Amino acid sequence: MSTFKAPKGTYDLIPPDSAKYLAVREAIAAPLRNSGYGYIETPGFENVELFARGVGESTDIVTKEMYAFETKGGDRLALRPEGTASVLRAALEANLHKAGNLPVKLWYSGSYYRYERPQKGRYRHFSQVGAEAIGAEDPALDAELLILADQAYRSLGLSDFRILLNSLGDQECRPVYRTALQDFLRGLDLDEDTLRRAEINPLRVLDDKRESVQKQLGDAPLLRDYLCDACKAYHEEVRELITAAGVAFEDDPKLVRGLDYYTRTTFEFVHDGLGSQSAVGGGGRYDGLSEMIGGPALPSVGWALGVDRTVLALEAEGVELELPATTSVFAVPLGEEARRVLFAKVTELRKNGIAADFSYGGKGLKGAMKNANRSGARYTVVAGERDLAEGVVQLKDMESGEQTAVGVNEIVAELEARLG
Repeated sequence: MSTFKAPKGTYDLIPPDSAKYLAVREAIAAPLRNSGYGYIETPGFENVELFARGVGESTDIVTKEMYAFETKGGDRLALRPEGTASVLRAALEANLHKAGNLPVKLWYSGSYYRYERPQKGRYRHFSQVGAEAIGAEDPALDAELLILADQAYRSLGLSDFRILLNSLGDQECRPVYRTALQDFLRGLDLDEDTLRRAEINPLRVLDDKRESVQKQLGDAPLLRDYLCDACKAYHEEVRELITAAGVAFEDDPKLVRGLDYYTRTTFEFVHDGLGSQSAVGGGGRYDGLSEMIGGPALPSVGWALGVDRTVLALEAEGVELELPATTSVFAVPLGEEARRVLFAKVTELRKNGIAADFSYGGKGLKGAMKNANRSGARYTVVAGERDLAEGVVQLKDMESGEQTAVGVNEIVAELEARLG
């Protein structure tokens, strides 16, 4: 046994479970690729200031959860705790917004890192698939992303998730609400850290998960009562568009995402089968983020869906994904000549798109057939000296147990026909 283990709060993805994660990533990405979103990949670490400015210096992510370090050259870097700031930084650096085709539509997949108390559904290293539409202010764009996420989850067979929807207003109406909320919070019995947070960003207090705080927020002013006419009209159009598309949602006037950059549309995907860590994804509009990190005004919207939590949601609903067989054909050679012949046939099968594997290590027939069973292959091809002398191999159907002799030169075509 190795003396090393995965760091606390992390996990290894290993077969066969890793196939589920790949299937989830593919299902989430499929509707994005079908809707004009191109793939982007950013570094696993960025300048600390990118997240301090974009995510927000008062957020738990920046103050408590970010893995920050200093390089030998004196640069202050951080492992990325979320994807939006990195994707927007990359788009600005590459001047994608100047190509004349707005919005710039991008999707990504990768690992993210936050120093949190590990528990089921909350890890220090986690995986997300995300989408960002950069450079356009349009309710239809917000609706598109909500519809695509709903489509992705339903394609996986999930049905017990809910979409929570709210509007956080804009630079015109939110300051008025902010003042009203601060006045309300100052009258509560809150600890010093929470009161300090209320002065910096009072909306973050609404996102506090502690029961001692939540039970005091019952009469807190609601942002929807302070929305300006433009924000009300914008939000109503988003609601109408997703309703027309058959996407169910719940209005949640207290919904506040844990990042500072959100404006107007904000939403969260929750699954009640996951206990306290019920959020499986979320996102919203972030019209001012580009200016926060030194770019031009680029109103944008996006989301990120957690791969880890989506897998847990599938398990909670008892959904079994139809995963492609890792191996369709397993070759068992008996003797040196058979090794050469069958290895060539396995290579030919793979070139023709058939998943094939081989009995390595010179095992006898009994041990090799055990490996064939474990592989999950539908067919096993067995050949020994006598078979080759007759110009045939033995093809065994692992489901029915039926075994037939097939010509050596016909075996590839026979398997292609049987496997479709």
